[in-house]
Amino acid sequence: MWKGLRRTLTGAAVGCVLLTGCSSTVVGSASAGAGEPTDVGPDEFPIVNAEDGNAVDQGMRNALTDLYGFWEKAYPEAYGEDFVPLRGPVFSVDVDNIDPSVFPDGVSCGNDPHDVENNAFFCAGNGVPNSDSITYDRNFLAGLTEHFGDALVPVVMAHEFAHAIQYRTGEGTGESIDRETQADCFAGAWTRWVVDGHAQHVSIRVPELDDVLRGFFQVRDPAGYDPGAANAHGSFFDRVNAIAEGYDNGVPACRDNFGPDRIFTAASFTDADLQNEGNSSYDEVLSLTEDSLPAFWDGVFSEAFGKDFQDPGITSFDGKAPDCVQGNRDLGYCADDKTVYYDEKDLTRPAYDAIGDFAVATAISVPYALAVRQQAGLSTDDAAATKSAVCLTGWWTAQLFSRRDRNVRLQPGDIDEAVEFLLTYGVDDKVFPNTDLSGFELLRSYRSGFFDAAGPCDVGL
Repeated sequence: MWKGLRRTLTGAAVGCVLLTGCSSTVVGSASAGAGEPTDVGPDEFPIVNAEDGNAVDQGMRNALTDLYGFWEKAYPEAYGEDFVPLRGPVFSVDVDNIDPSVFPDGVSCGNDPHDVENNAFFCAGNGVPNSDSITYDRNFLAGLTEHFGDALVPVVMAHEFAHAIQYRTGEGTGESIDRETQADCFAGAWTRWVVDGHAQHVSIRVPELDDVLRGFFQVRDPAGYDPGAANAHGSFFDRVNAIAEGYDNGVPACRDNFGPDRIFTAASFTDADLQNEGNSSYDEVLSLTEDSLPAFWDGVFSEAFGKDFQDPGITSFDGKAPDCVQGNRDLGYCADDKTVYYDEKDLTRPAYDAIGDFAVATAISVPYALAVRQQAGLSTDDAAATKSAVCLTGWWTAQLFSRRDRNVRLQPGDIDEAVEFLLTYGVDDKVFPNTDLSGFELLRSYRSGFFDAAGPCDVGL
């Protein structure tokens, strides 16, 4: 039996900073815009305590103005009534330099300005000072921008603004994990609107979305965190899956797909798993992956394509790929000898150490899926093949998640590791051949296979 793919609790405390208090108070080349985005003036969108010339405050004015522009059209289309603007102000706080006279009634819902340190939040309130308003720590958001680029903070604000949408629709009263991931979904819908060029004041490029996802990795719930907890926000996969769902399917999907039957990958550790952190050794992961992949594909290939599947070999190398792996890449499938090759020295062992053991399983699954495509008479060496193989890997992962393979038991956080692998290694031509796909695009393929099986994986099914 699989003891559980490795997932440590490193960085567990980080997830309780950004976006965790946000609703607890609620009872590539430029692709955006027909022209250059323009800044919104301080008088056009006032923000309490905004600092002249501050880049975060300016970015917030721009993002909030475009959020109003989006929801003034999207809200009536989705909910059949006009969008009601926020009743309260927006507060910018420098927690290192607070002048109490600027905040005579506190910030959102009367909270002390110090309460927003390392955070941003929407507070609905009812009859309390500054109800229905947003507050943010501008120094904290400046740090996020420094580490994850200019696109993350507008998406963060889109998440906060989404809680205001939930307050208006009554959708913000369910389980925490439902409303937080729904807010991520709404943020994804707005992000697609920006990327498609409809925003006047914010520009987000597709390649920047990789850094947005990496930023959300910092605010995921730690592996093993109780998804039913009062402040649960979801695993990394739960959160970025919700962003991608809104991005691909828009506000109606966010409105309709976050009920009690929604599938989340976040799960609590059992006592036994917590004791050993669900660790599997590197060698054990290889053994179990090499057993699980043939078992899965032997079962589905004949049914799908009407012929037997010929299990490819799986062989490691150490720094120097066989000649049949073009470009001396770290991963490859060679049709001539029907073998999957992977580089232990430069890929799988470093990925195991840096990310976790399901990163290793994911790495091997992708070229294995290329073997599936080759036997189905499909391409194996272009961007379409890579995208398809990632999608098929998502399908295989879903079978493990649902325990179709009784010898394999995924641990909390394992699927997060698959996403980390795609964001870290999948964008490297040394790993995936002949593709300029972004990590975000690979995530969208992976989640399609995970939730919709082989249908969207471009293998004729």
